[in-house]
Amino acid sequence: MGDINVDLLIESCRQGSEEAFGELVTLYQNKVYTMCLHMTGNQEDAKDLSQEVFIRVYHALPGFRGQSAFTTWIYRIAFNLWANELRKRKKSQTVSLDSPIQTDKGEVQRTPADNAFNPEFALETAEERKLVWQALDTLKQEQRTVLVLREMHGYSYDEIAQGLGWSPGTVKSRLNRARLHLKGILAGLVSGNGESQP
Repeated sequence: MGDINVDLLIESCRQGSEEAFGELVTLYQNKVYTMCLHMTGNQEDAKDLSQEVFIRVYHALPGFRGQSAFTTWIYRIAFNLWANELRKRKKSQTVSLDSPIQTDKGEVQRTPADNAFNPEFALETAEERKLVWQALDTLKQEQRTVLVLREMHGYSYDEIAQGLGWSPGTVKSRLNRARLHLKGILAGLVSGNGESQP
């Protein structure tokens, strides 16, 4: 997925090519769905959010100026749509992140992506991974989102800042608070299970 090809597809979309937009969707649908799944915590909301993201992308493409990476721009749309949805619901939705994901090939246990977490958070056994997902589920949406973008998707501080409309300093501060909060929750969960802390 070279930048030149994406730029050409974007330009073709601006000129009304539905075929080019279909190619953009094909290139980005898995990444967008994965991010949506990490943010929403369940498959149904992730599918709905992904569809809404691409509808919004289609209508907003004429305004995309290339000042950020195209992926960053799409992720910002996804984040904003999900934040708006949460505000509409007027309460935080609690979703069990340790339940398996239903796929065409059967159930798949949720696990963080390879190299997803800093070693401080990386837990090796299935039970420990389950605790991580339980802990993530308790974080505020803002903390969870910044952790997902940084630790699961590998975005730099600048990319996250650009994508979410924050300053890099705000990203670092909120990410540090999220990490500390997650570490504290994990310590409580681990000690509650009678295990030694990671």
